[in-house]
Formats: sequence, structure tokens, C-alpha cells
Amino acid sequence: MKPAVLRPQALRDQQGEVRYYRQESGTRVAVKLAKATNDALDQIELEPGIGSPRLGKLLGIPGLRTWRVGKFPRQWCYFERADHLDVVRLLGERQDITAILGAEFGSN
Repeated sequence: MKPAVLRPQALRDQQGEVRYYRQESGTRVAVKLAKATNDALDQIELEPGIGSPRLGKLLGIPGLRTWRVGKFPRQWCYFERADHLDVVRLLGERQDITAILGAEFGSN
């Protein structure tokens, strides 16, 4: 097992999503999202290679993997390191993920 270490932006992403869901859909849905994001992190901690490398290959960002958050249209973006998971973002599927990650990692 490799522990997931969230970068500050990934933590802000998660907190922002929970706030958004609370405002738009109520506390019950926000709690479900929070649980789903944590469950998804638990899954990749147990099996780091489970995430898809497709986006990383498309963007030319070696080692970048993504893993969907349960039934929510969100995905964790992370790198597997020797002793931990470097979790860089939690992004929505309707966001321009390629532009966001491309700008952060200097690709495109």
C-alpha cells in the first residue's frame, strides 16, 4: 500500500467540490461525494496501477494516471512514486482537463 499525498491544489479541489455539491444539491449529496472521493483514494492506495495512463500519454506527461470517483463525474489525477501517490488534482469531467493539466505541467 502506498499512501496518497494530496498536493495543496488537490486538497483545494476536493474541498471546493464538496462545498459546491452542498450548495447545489444539499448536505446529503455533499457527504456522498466526500465519501466517494476518499473511497477512490483508498482504491488507488491499494492498487496504484489501477488508474488509467491514457490522459498522461495524450498530454505527454509521463506517469500521470487518472481514477474516477465512483458515480460522480470527477477524477483524481496522480503519479505513482516509490513510496507514495502524488495526487495532483481532482477534476470534473466537464472541465477542460487537457488545458488545465497542460498548463500545470508544461505540455501542449
